[in-house]
Amino acid sequence: MENSQKIMKAPNFTLPGSDGKSHTLSDYIGKNIILFFYPKDNTPG
Repeated sequence: MENSQKIMKAPNFTLPGSDGKSHTLSDYIGKNIILFFYPKDNTPG
């Protein structure tokens, strides 16, 4: 698998969801998830 990337474990964290509930990464242990971080629009990052 030449194009595969190293899988790294993310630290546990909690974020507010658009549903008004808090979501903790550890709630999804054993499930496949994708973490995608997007910079705020119209910023240099």
